[in-house]
Formats: sequence, C-alpha cells, structure tokens
Amino acid sequence: MANDAISTSRLLSADVAVEAVRPDGASAALATAAATLAEGAVEIGLWEAGPGTDTDTEVDEVFLVLSGTGSVTFDEDGSTIDLRPGVLVRLREGDRTTWSVTERLRKLYLA
Repeated sequence: MANDAISTSRLLSADVAVEAVRPDGASAALATAAATLAEGAVEIGLWEAGPGTDTDTEVDEVFLVLSGTGSVTFDEDGSTIDLRPGVLVRLREGDRTTWSVTERLRKLYLA
C-alpha cells in the first residue's frame, strides 16, 4: 500500500498527449490553454496554442513539442525554430518571440 502512495505522488500524468488543459487567457489570438502538473522550484506543465500568430516575452523555460506544427522566431536576432513533435527548445528569460502556429501546438514545459 505504501508503494502505491509513493508512485501516485510521483506520477504527474498518465498520458500527457490527452491530459486535460483549460483556457488560460494568456493569448486570445492563439486561444491558449494550459495545465500545471507540478509546482515547486520548477513548474512542469502542458500548454496548447493556435493556430494563429502572437508575440510574447519569455520566462526561462525548456519545452518539448508533443503535437502540432509552427515556428517561434526570436526578435533579437531573427532566428527561427521550426516546431514539430519531438523538437526540444530552450527559451531564456526576456527573449522576445513571435509564435506562428499552423496546427494546434501542444508542448510539455519546465519553467
């Protein structure tokens, strides 16, 4: 029984591909939605957006694209990262970005 309690407290999601997210109001242009899976020194969560385009100022974050397609462009140097399932990205606090989502994007993030 004790092992069940430990494994339950360590399991953040049985399936991040279908874990429910709720509208978060962060971007009306992208109809964003999110779910926080764990909070502490590092926040772990899911985020969905798009399709559409919007700008953002980032926090320090690492994310893995789970589904969808698009791109994120960094205003500072104009570089662009194409987003598709399996792409792992590091955002730095203060990065100014433009998100262009062509197919609803779902990411798992640590911030």
